[in-house]
Amino acid sequence: MANDALAQKAQNFSNRGRQALEAGKYDLAVEMLDQALAYSPDTLETRRLLRTAQILRFRQSGSNGLGQKFKCWQMRSKIAGMVKKGQGVEAMAEAEKLLAINPLDPDNIESAVKAAEAAGKPEAAAISVEAAYTAGSRDPALLERVATYYTLAKRYDKARDAYAKLHDLAPQDQRIIQLLKDAEARATMSAGWDTATGKKGGFQSLIANKEQAKKLDQANKAVITGDDAESLIAEKKAQIAREPGNMNFYRALARIYVQNKRFDEAIETIESAQRQGTIDPELDRMLSSVKTSSYEYRIEELKKAGKMDEAAEVEAEKNQFVFDDLALRVQRYPNDLHLRYELGYQYYTYEYYDEAIEHLQLAQKSPKDRLDALYCLAMCFIKKGQRDMGVMQLETARDQLPTMDELKKKVVYQLGLCAEEAGDLEKAYAYYKDIYSADVTFADLNERMLRIGKSLQERK
Repeated sequence: MANDALAQKAQNFSNRGRQALEAGKYDLAVEMLDQALAYSPDTLETRRLLRTAQILRFRQSGSNGLGQKFKCWQMRSKIAGMVKKGQGVEAMAEAEKLLAINPLDPDNIESAVKAAEAAGKPEAAAISVEAAYTAGSRDPALLERVATYYTLAKRYDKARDAYAKLHDLAPQDQRIIQLLKDAEARATMSAGWDTATGKKGGFQSLIANKEQAKKLDQANKAVITGDDAESLIAEKKAQIAREPGNMNFYRALARIYVQNKRFDEAIETIESAQRQGTIDPELDRMLSSVKTSSYEYRIEELKKAGKMDEAAEVEAEKNQFVFDDLALRVQRYPNDLHLRYELGYQYYTYEYYDEAIEHLQLAQKSPKDRLDALYCLAMCFIKKGQRDMGVMQLETARDQLPTMDELKKKVVYQLGLCAEEAGDLEKAYAYYKDIYSADVTFADLNERMLRIGKSLQERK
């Protein structure tokens, strides 16, 4: 199809989407604007309208997104795989499906941002973050994303305004103060270039800002490598030498090392930060993540070299590290419910059911992990032969899952299995039927329903 014809189709769908949005028909608006983006993915105004429609539809539905948690997790994993393979454009298309489920979930937004980064489209990334923030969030992390991507898009005045709002939220944060100063300098310089054109000596008056602009360009790249990396590494080391108690400099240096696969140096940087005596759970999490990434990189390299046995050994080392590290961090931060869930899940995976139950029962108090914790808790009881206790947990989880997403399918399927084992075929059939109405391909549902249906007919 000719470019003009594609552009016209995109415009037609965009117009219909805008009309539906104005009329409050958010489902139709999302559908039409999706189609418009399919024909013209680089039209930012269409993407901006789509994000607005997604947010309004999500709010109108009254859903808090918990029912789609497992599905979103699967989609985020898929997007991460695409990004890793350099499939940025494909990842962006998948991210739109993810945001259609919940455009205000920070993890979903982060996936969309990474997809846009991989596709080399920073303005699309900024739209996703800014839309969520404009919707009423006062999340500093989201606001900083807005500022970062305005900078990438060279909208320096907007970046300055975003950092100013962030400064209002954290007036004592020295890192934010410095970022605001940098943004103000760039906004001034950008305006200066516009006004200096044609004036004698105008450009010369701005030369002093060029080095600062270069550093800021380097610092805001999604991935920093080569000479840019070495330059920023030297700068961050100098900043650490001046302010050894500023954890933000250590984090920034470690991130640059990780981007360049220099994991040992990243680990040493974080451990050096920890030796400053500051108790910082974020640094602990970062250290764990970097060590895990180091293992994964070694495993990938060994597999590429055909050394499968060695890769398996390192995989076992990684699994042991993850387990031991979680156990240590739970000791250090006993009130961190997400850590409790992660450790409980590890115990469940390795069939230490009593230990898993102890942590999963605490993890139920976490709004983020409650439903997954209930499911794992139920499975622990079932594996221990305490079917009644397992069913009680499963029923609680089922009642709190509003839609038949992947997690609810697993919950209801287990309820069906328990009913079958108890000899209550009618109840089991009813559970399986609930899943079947949403997904006829789930597990061995077809086979079980046919067998149970036949048994029930024979009883009549």
